[in-house]
Amino acid sequence: MTKLNRTTANKPVQHPVRIMQFGGGNFLRAFCDWMFDVLNKTTDFNGSVVVVKPTKRGDYTELRTQDGLFHVALDGVRNGNLVSEVTLVESVSSVIQPYTQWDEYLALAEQPQLRFVVSNTTEAGIKFSETDKLTDCPPHEFPAKLTLWLHHRFNHFNGAADKGCILLPCELIENNGDALLKTILQYAEFWNLSEAFQIWILHHNHFCSTLVDRIVSGFPEGRKTEISQQIGFDDDLLVAGEDYHSWVIKGPELVQDELPFSKTDLNVQFVNDLSDYREMKVRILNGAHTSLVPVGYLAGLRTVKESMDDEVVKNHVLQVLSTEVKPTLTNFSESEIDAFIASVIDRFKNPTLKHYLLAISLNSTSKFQARLLPAFREYTALNETFPKRIAFSLACMIRFYKGEFNNETIDVNDDAKALKFFQKEWEKVDSGEQTLAELVKNTLANKTIVGDNLSEYNGLTTFITEKIKAIETHGVSFALNTLID
Repeated sequence: MTKLNRTTANKPVQHPVRIMQFGGGNFLRAFCDWMFDVLNKTTDFNGSVVVVKPTKRGDYTELRTQDGLFHVALDGVRNGNLVSEVTLVESVSSVIQPYTQWDEYLALAEQPQLRFVVSNTTEAGIKFSETDKLTDCPPHEFPAKLTLWLHHRFNHFNGAADKGCILLPCELIENNGDALLKTILQYAEFWNLSEAFQIWILHHNHFCSTLVDRIVSGFPEGRKTEISQQIGFDDDLLVAGEDYHSWVIKGPELVQDELPFSKTDLNVQFVNDLSDYREMKVRILNGAHTSLVPVGYLAGLRTVKESMDDEVVKNHVLQVLSTEVKPTLTNFSESEIDAFIASVIDRFKNPTLKHYLLAISLNSTSKFQARLLPAFREYTALNETFPKRIAFSLACMIRFYKGEFNNETIDVNDDAKALKFFQKEWEKVDSGEQTLAELVKNTLANKTIVGDNLSEYNGLTTFITEKIKAIETHGVSFALNTLID
């Protein structure tokens, strides 16, 4: 099989370097580099990516050997239909390891057309360290390396306003753009860099906070032979992921003008505030997982896909989202929310992703508090009655935490205090020391478990007690069918 590189593929570099990217792992390649490739192929963006190794270990040898080329295999469900495509991504033009190529790294700052900086250095990547010195070549932390690069650019272009950069961190921390700016200014202050440089950073560089979303599963080992035959190359950097993608970017209008995503079919949104989008993602995508897991598991299902193939369970999740969560999201249009709900259901149906319910069940008590409790409260305030579907999922969670169902052990994984609480409560029920209704009331009153004193909600204790009894006697499907939407 022919090895993939620009010579064998007859794909010479056609675009000037406009993007410096810290990190060359699976996610950035299957997300950002894939998107920049789409921009190059469908718009006049005309920019390639130079990948910078943020850490000392390794050299992205495979990426160098393949001259930056790799394939992305995407599978999923789009508008209810299965989609599967393999794309050759050509946007990466070169690789630099600053630990061995420091001069080449700084020389990038002298390229006038370089405009964008992208990063994904993990949640721990954006941090300050007093051990980093101005004279280090390079310093240890990623923001320190970037500060020295920006300082070199500032000096080389004499502080020119039009030589600032647009920075798009993808690290999964809240307000990642603000965090990166703060850390760079911290280094500038710590190293006594000029006030003029700090003003240039603040006024002529644009630090955009972003929200990224795509499941990237990595090298598809089981499909290597099939895909290699399809593409005609041996690609050591083949990366697989889901078809769904979302990049929400908070930044000034000029960023939208310079990144012409609006001329593509890519799901990229430019917004003034990320908090609403984060809330929608948590309540719908993450809330769907949390409402599904105990229901699906007690119904005898083991993966998200199996749960979506069960009409009763799938309908339950859909009803949670469309009738109970949706009314609490007041900052979006109905069509926006419906589109996001539809995309979540499509993602859950993806046959190529095996999401085990037991794995998702980790720390379900804290997940309930963050993902479903806010919607539970707000729905109740709007309707003067609690949401029955979310309450049913809570009933299943309480039963799930017994650690056994239908004579099968459930490997419940949560905070030690939560596990101990449920163990004691269920032991009391089994020994006849207390009733099931008392267990339910104690659970609903325990703020550590459910985040609030839910025992005060009129009728909730009785409702959950009855549903647990129905589940134990007749099963989850029967109990779900007794709910009237």
